[in-house]
Amino acid sequence: MNAHEIDYRLYGDDMQFVEIELDPRESVIAEAGAMMMMEDDIAMETVFGDGSSAGKGLLGRLVGAGKRLLTGESLFMTVFTNQGSGKRRVAFAAPYPGKIIPVDLSELGEKLICQKDSFLCAAKGVSVGIEFQRKLGAGFFGGEGLFLATVTGPGAVWVQSLPFSRLADRVLAAAPSAGGRSVGEGSILGSIGDWLDGDD
Repeated sequence: MNAHEIDYRLYGDDMQFVEIELDPRESVIAEAGAMMMMEDDIAMETVFGDGSSAGKGLLGRLVGAGKRLLTGESLFMTVFTNQGSGKRRVAFAAPYPGKIIPVDLSELGEKLICQKDSFLCAAKGVSVGIEFQRKLGAGFFGGEGLFLATVTGPGAVWVQSLPFSRLADRVLAAAPSAGGRSVGEGSILGSIGDWLDGDD
């Protein structure tokens, strides 16, 4: 299945949102809770998985759902479809500060591997899955976890640059009591690190 070709525009700097323009009958998929606003004539539909497994049997869909459950992701995603006769817009925002990065999968060999909570939205037809770390040491001790998200197929996808949990890890690592070092007044990490240690 080919992905829909959709236009978009990014707004903001450190707290961004992406506004996607849908032609009639075009669709975009997103994680639950990512939608910020939508115009009239856009219909929402909750689907099992990412909607790309409609041609797969029941067993294939259950295996995909089981993988998502293992990583704490929702079993369902939302499909937003323009059912009007003109262009309509829908916007999605990350739940934490950071950049939204647009990626054209056709330029990356039609596959992208990213943090499991980095995926924000994609053109309908893009498949969102889970990949297991083959090297357990890298999964346990490398800080990336045992599961990563895979986004496959031609089409556009938007990912979030820095999940809040990873930002918190970086802030704590900058605290001197955690073995980090303060890097002066110009660094927010250094200042927060001192605050976490109880320094005034």
